[in-house]
Parts: sequence; C-alpha cells; structure tokens
Amino acid sequence: MIRAGIVDFDTSHVVAFTQRLNHVDISEEQWVDGVQVVLGCPGTSRIYPERIPEYTAQLQKYGVELVDRPEDLLGQVDAVFVESQDGSVHLERARPFLKAGLPTFVDKPFVCSLADAQEMARLAREHNAPLFSSSSLRYALEVQDVLARREEIGKIVGADAYSPASLHPRNPGLFHYGIHAVETLYALMGPGCEEVWCIFEEGAEVVVGRWQEGRIGTVRGTRTGAHSYGFTAFGEKKVVPATISTAYIYRELLKRVVEMFQTGKPPLDIAETIEIVAFIEAAKQSAENGGVKVPLAV
Repeated sequence: MIRAGIVDFDTSHVVAFTQRLNHVDISEEQWVDGVQVVLGCPGTSRIYPERIPEYTAQLQKYGVELVDRPEDLLGQVDAVFVESQDGSVHLERARPFLKAGLPTFVDKPFVCSLADAQEMARLAREHNAPLFSSSSLRYALEVQDVLARREEIGKIVGADAYSPASLHPRNPGLFHYGIHAVETLYALMGPGCEEVWCIFEEGAEVVVGRWQEGRIGTVRGTRTGAHSYGFTAFGEKKVVPATISTAYIYRELLKRVVEMFQTGKPPLDIAETIEIVAFIEAAKQSAENGGVKVPLAV
C-alpha cells in the first residue's frame, strides 16, 4: 500500500480524497484502492483560512497524523498531494517533494504563472519526479465517453466548454475556478492552441481559442445566473452536447493519480498542463486589453 501525504487543508478536496482513498464515510462505489493518506500538513491559507480547522478535525477523525511543516512529510510518505487553493504557492509547496523525487499531484490551479509552470516541470525532469496536475472535470464520465467514442464521433474539430468562474486575486482570471472549463476544453481538443481573445464582463467571460489546423474552441465562465458544467463537442461525424455530472469526478481523477503513484508515469503530458497555464494567462491579458488577440507564450 502506497503511503501518501497531503499538504494544505483549505479545500474540501482533502476530505473528499481521503474518504475515497481510505474508504471512510463514503459509499463503496466511490472507493479507490492502492493508496492510503497517512500524514498531512494543515498549512496556512490566504484564500480560505477559516476552513482549515474543520478539515483538520475531519482528517484527524479519519486517522491521518499531522506534521507542522510540509518538509516533515519527507521520509515518511511515498507520494504527495499538494492541495492549497492558492495556485501561487504551489511551486513553493511542491519544490521539496520534487527535489526528493517523490510522485507529486498538484491540485488545480497547477500554478498561476507560466514561469512557475516551467520551473515546476524543470524540477520534475531534473529529479525524475512524476508530476501531474488536473481539474477533476477532465476525467468526468461524459468527457471520457466522448474520447472513447472517437471512431463514432470522428475527429473533434471544435468544442465549447462552460463552468462557473468565480474570481479571486490570488488566482487571477480563469485560474481560480474557470480552470474547470479550460481543462474540459483541453480534454476534448488536446494541445495546440495558438492564440486567444476574451470578452470579459463582471458576470461572465467568453474566451475563444484558435488551434492549429483552424480548429476553434471556446470557454464560457459564468459568475451570474444559473451555474453548471458542460460542453458541446463538434466531431467530423457527430455533434455531442453534454451536461457534466460531478457525482464521480473525484473518483475518476483519483484513479489516474493512484496509477501515477504506482507506476511513476503521469497520465497527462506536463507540456499540456503548461499550455493550459499559457492559455489562461493569454486570456487574462486579452481581457485587460479590450479583447485583443493574444498569442500563447509557449
């Protein structure tokens, strides 16, 4: 059994992931085998500090032991979850584990700058540390169903994805919550976006991306009105609209994380994750400049 540690307790993911991996307080159909969360560092938060005491108490109830500093996990765990809501601290949090060569999952947003993304990837390469980051929406059953039906649907020539996109200055632009729609779009389209432009309003924003071969993908991030997750995939043979259920997204994400912890092989090329960071940075730049087209910086 792989022993895992969790860093930073300001997100409900620390509870949801521990429930599924440790098989506690959740139905058996949600269980994921192969990894047990044994240690955690509650940490600090500049986004939701008020959540830390509640989630700390829950993890203690589940038998997770606590340490004072992230570095205290070294030598006691086989793999690590970096869970801070604040993407701007992820490089700092992940650095000691990547340097130690530990398999590391970094929750969304991966980071909040292209420079941090490239440095994280460099550290992982230098120290041969498996590194993976993703929104759970990438592995939603509805998204994976489209990918599995590629012969029936044909090549994806375009896609529209949507999700809530609340804002926070620590995770600027789509980094905070719109990342879910961006990950959904990339799961369908794959990498290769060359430029974006963004229409931004306080209640919503729409980002248009032009991919290689002239394919077009869009992200709608909602901040007013009804909220949901979903997409429309435009295939060569069929158009598939879908509303995404969140019932199994954590289970499906954790299956991929566990596989990486076991095999040392990330399920997603880190180059695609870096492109997603560049996509969000370019969208923010476009929004701040009246919707001008901005090339991706990768």
